[in-house]
Amino acid sequence: MEEILQTSRTPTMKVAVFDYGAGNVHSACHAIERAGATAILTHDAGIVAHAEAVLVPGVGAFGYVMDRFKSRGGPELVRMCLTENKPVLGICVGMQIFFEESTEKGVHSGLGILSGIVEELPAHKLPHMGWSHVQSAPESRMFTGIGDERFYFVHSYGRLAQPAVLNLAREDTVLVAEAQYSQAFIAAVESGPLWATQFHPEKSGHAGLKLLKNWLAAAGKENE
Repeated sequence: MEEILQTSRTPTMKVAVFDYGAGNVHSACHAIERAGATAILTHDAGIVAHAEAVLVPGVGAFGYVMDRFKSRGGPELVRMCLTENKPVLGICVGMQIFFEESTEKGVHSGLGILSGIVEELPAHKLPHMGWSHVQSAPESRMFTGIGDERFYFVHSYGRLAQPAVLNLAREDTVLVAEAQYSQAFIAAVESGPLWATQFHPEKSGHAGLKLLKNWLAAAGKENE
C-alpha cells in the first residue's frame, strides 16, 4: 500500500519513492517534501509508472539490495522509466546497483545500466563515513548553484573514478562527479533522466536540499 507523505493542498510534483525493503525510505521521503514535491512511498508498479519522477534509495549490502529490488520488479520499472524519459534518482547503494556488478561479499550482478564494477575502496579505514568535497563537471545540472560543496557519505564500496558509459540505447552525455577517500571514486553520475549519488543528499544539509531541488526542477522540464 502506498503512503503519501505530503499534506500541502497545493498540487506539486509526485515523486514515487520506491519501497523495496532496503532503503532509508522515510528520510528520503521527508527530504523530497522539504524540496517541494509530494513523496509517495510505494512499490506498486502502476503508481511508479504514473509518477513524474522516481527515487531509488538504498541501504545495506549490494547483494541483499539487488535481491530485494528484483523481488519488487525494480529492474523492469527502472528500465521502463528511463526508456520513457522519466527522471530517476538513485542514492548510495541505489546508485551502485546501476553498475554491472559488485564484489561486496561475493560477486553480484547489478542492473548493468552503467558500465563498471563496484569494489571495496582502497583505504586503510572503512567505512568512509562523514563529509567530503565533491568535484562536479562545470556543465552539471545536478550541482547547479552548489559547486565544490561537501556531502555526507557512508560506504565501504564504490566505483573508482573513471569515465562511465551508459549501456542504454540513448545518446545522453554521461557526467561524472568525483570525491576522494585515499583514491578518487565516483560520487555522482548524471545522464539524461538518470541521476545517481553515492552520498546521501537527504543527510547533506543545505547542499543536499539544493541538489534535490535541482533534480525536481530538471524533472519538471523533462515532463513538460
